[in-house]
Amino acid sequence: MKKSIWILAAMMACSSVTASAQKSKEEPKGKAIVQVFSNFHSGFGANNDDRGFELDRSYVGYQYDLGKGLQIKGVMDIGQSDDVNDYHRIAYIKNAQITWKTGNWTFNGGLISTTQFNMQEKFWGYRYVLKSFQDLYKFGSSADLGISAAYKFNDWLSADAIVVNGEGYKKIQKNDGLMYGLGATLTPTKALTFRAYYGLNEGTDAKQENIQNLATFVGLKLNGFSLGAEYNRIWNMKHVDGSDMNGFSIYSNIKLNKGADLYLRFDDYNGDESGFIAGVQWKLGKYVKVSPNFRWNHAEVDGGNQDSYMGYISCYFGF
Repeated sequence: MKKSIWILAAMMACSSVTASAQKSKEEPKGKAIVQVFSNFHSGFGANNDDRGFELDRSYVGYQYDLGKGLQIKGVMDIGQSDDVNDYHRIAYIKNAQITWKTGNWTFNGGLISTTQFNMQEKFWGYRYVLKSFQDLYKFGSSADLGISAAYKFNDWLSADAIVVNGEGYKKIQKNDGLMYGLGATLTPTKALTFRAYYGLNEGTDAKQENIQNLATFVGLKLNGFSLGAEYNRIWNMKHVDGSDMNGFSIYSNIKLNKGADLYLRFDDYNGDESGFIAGVQWKLGKYVKVSPNFRWNHAEVDGGNQDSYMGYISCYFGF
């Protein structure tokens, strides 16, 4: 941990010196970041009592481009507690990072976005409706404190590495272990993308096993159509020996017209839990999206089957 802090401090110091020392005609510029996810939902049948309006998540922040490839960004995440008995909204710092792009390199330091499922989330494209597979089933966190680097070898191959605390952005570092990740992305054509990622999250005592994470993804994008598939596996989830989980997610998008599209998704988690979602998204201008959607979830509980059916109207506002 001490080593990563020194590396991060050195990178920030060097970036500051570089920015102040170089003369450039490039003017600094910034923009506000505002994103709001909300919905109205209602269950059917046995879930009929589960209904109401919900403000799922809000992001508020600012991004500032300093020029010469330097950028700083700070984002607050206002959401709900994981404790079902806690009805209060809580706020976290989601990002507090500096980014430097030079040549084929991209460096990030601070409270940064992780690389484990960032590409899959962007390809899925409907984060305000439903989290991507790894985020939904807690295979990892979308942000953490540390450093990352990416290098683009050519138009069809890039690689990235990341070193972070491994405890996510909602918790302070409790243990001294770190999480290491390596990823590679292959784009043989503009329409086709392959990605593989491997991560190791260190256990910090004799009772904790190292968490290992494997994520694979393939995506196809053509005119008005996209199809993505991912397979994910985690060993020793929550540092518990033998707590191995796996699953896959398949999702597709079809453009109906300039302002509307249809999407479908099916998840299977560890063979005993699955989910399906189908919806239509309308873009109401540049900043607002509305998406009626239907969801089915199936789970095997205590030797029996449990199914739930829900209808949602998901809404997004952001710029």
